[in-house]
Amino acid sequence: MKNTKVVLAFVLALCLVILSACAGSKPASGCLGTAADAIVDLDCREIKIAVENAYLPFNYISATTGEAGGWDYDAWNDICTRLHCTPVYVESAWDGMIQAVSDGQYDVGADGVTINADRQLQVDFSIGYQNVQQRLLVRKGETRFTSIEDIVANPEIKLGTQVSTSNYAPAAKFLPEDRIQAFETFPFAVQALISGDLDAIIIDEVVGLGYQGTSADQLELIGPSISSDQLAFLFPKGSDLLDPVNQAVQAMIDDGTIATLQEKYFGPDFKITYDDIK
Repeated sequence: MKNTKVVLAFVLALCLVILSACAGSKPASGCLGTAADAIVDLDCREIKIAVENAYLPFNYISATTGEAGGWDYDAWNDICTRLHCTPVYVESAWDGMIQAVSDGQYDVGADGVTINADRQLQVDFSIGYQNVQQRLLVRKGETRFTSIEDIVANPEIKLGTQVSTSNYAPAAKFLPEDRIQAFETFPFAVQALISGDLDAIIIDEVVGLGYQGTSADQLELIGPSISSDQLAFLFPKGSDLLDPVNQAVQAMIDDGTIATLQEKYFGPDFKITYDDIK
């Protein structure tokens, strides 16, 4: 009996270690595609992909079903089908993701990441898969300002964004830090905007359109583009995955797959809101 207890205790401890190691990971979908059809055959290699799971419509977890979904999941399932590999999705907070990819904790960062020069010092980027414009998201009917220049001229205007994002950079370009309120995630910033604690948010237009679509009676995008950028996947410096993934992404652009994903997740039929996710 004593030996049995020891064995059971050991097995339980081992299970706890395994569960702890897997925390935050989404089980691999299995090896996708075939060697015969692969653009580059990665021989079912597991690709550890960092996702925030809190950035609509790129990645999220359904509060109802607990299932993961979003642009990044569909895109990477397609990429691995073309490269005969196994996607493994790992939840990672945005703040720190770029450094974690740089350190090799993940093979890929997928979170609607904007290419910029500072980040290129830490990581390598894939080719761009989407052009994005930075816009102002405001409460419906805002009349005090129509551009970032108007905000600069009015010290009473409170501007928000998300910390450590490419949206923060243009905010800091126009305004001193004490006039910018940075949030850990955009849902908190948007809630502050709706409640009146902020007057505007700098946000990617494609994401802002999602908020505008689900809260048309409360929010709208205004003004001209503040900056234009490209979104891409990020990799550790010198990653051997960069060229195969670039080939897969280019193929997805050429055959219309990327356009189909854009329509699915940024079109009028996408109805999921932050109230629907964890």
